[in-house]
Amino acid sequence: MTPDQFSASLQKNGPAPLYLFLGPEPYRRERCRRALLDAVLGTDADRESGFSRLDLDEIPLAAALDDARSLSLFATQRVIWLASAEAALPRGRAAAADEGETPGDARELAAYLREPTPGTVVVLECSRYGFDGDDKAKIERVQKYYAAIPAQVEFRPFSPESARSLAQSVAKKAGLQIGLAELALLLDATGGDAARIEVEIEKLSLLTAGKRKVTAEDIAALVPDAQATTIFVLVAALGRGDRTRALEVLDTLAREGEYMPLALTFLATQFRMALVAREAGLRSASQIQAHFNKLGARMWPERSRQIEQTVGAFSKQKLERAVVKLFEADRALRDSRPDDRIVMEEMILALTA
Repeated sequence: MTPDQFSASLQKNGPAPLYLFLGPEPYRRERCRRALLDAVLGTDADRESGFSRLDLDEIPLAAALDDARSLSLFATQRVIWLASAEAALPRGRAAAADEGETPGDARELAAYLREPTPGTVVVLECSRYGFDGDDKAKIERVQKYYAAIPAQVEFRPFSPESARSLAQSVAKKAGLQIGLAELALLLDATGGDAARIEVEIEKLSLLTAGKRKVTAEDIAALVPDAQATTIFVLVAALGRGDRTRALEVLDTLAREGEYMPLALTFLATQFRMALVAREAGLRSASQIQAHFNKLGARMWPERSRQIEQTVGAFSKQKLERAVVKLFEADRALRDSRPDDRIVMEEMILALTA
């Protein structure tokens, strides 16, 4: 089903006991997540005691389902979010052995669906793979493995047309006066990223206060340039383990004349903050923003969302390994007469191995 169909079904029929969220698009996935939490865990107190986030990179699916079966002493309603759903798929010899028969974890899943725990909603999230190119076969394998789950929601990337339509809708709702040329500039500067479009329109709306049209100078002053956006696209590609996309983004940065040590600094900061957030057990963008603001590191909501996405894409072990590799790359860039492009490519190859 699409995100819109999910929202309509949630309003009409209430939450299903089990969902599979598929695809890398974060904007609509975050809105579906919020809608689900609002439907199941209405208050902040309920969310504090009733929301759990687990990573299938770190625990087996059977253990997570055992957690879902157990009744909580502190919460009558629960949402259990299982990231890295693809990690539960059998690999190598195990995959060959299970060919033609139902794997053990899939049988556990089917058994849970026959008798789900009342008041508990389980969400399996696979945000690593896209729906096209090299990822198509991988995401189809994930869908096949979790075929017992009837409620599967696909989060496909925004097309340029849908990104423009979203920007126009958000601008109209915010009362922002923006021409077509300025809108195109905004879409270019944000890379068509839906979450960034919403944040930048909010900033422009506060600047103009609805009294005048947005100018190109306003966008240049307030909206981070496309290169910073491209660096975050590189973070997202590394998080998915998408080597091809990461190398393509690096090529874009090189052609745009990006200073590689600066790009590496941005990457290192992103991963260090994500590691801090994971170690602190922060679950949402608002918690991340509040945590770093309390530490004295002022943070825009958009940056906290970026860190939340990085936390969701990387396990703790992967974050620690990424920080080490970034340190090694930084040291290599400081060598006498280094080839910046080769150093960055070697870092990408190491992080996507």
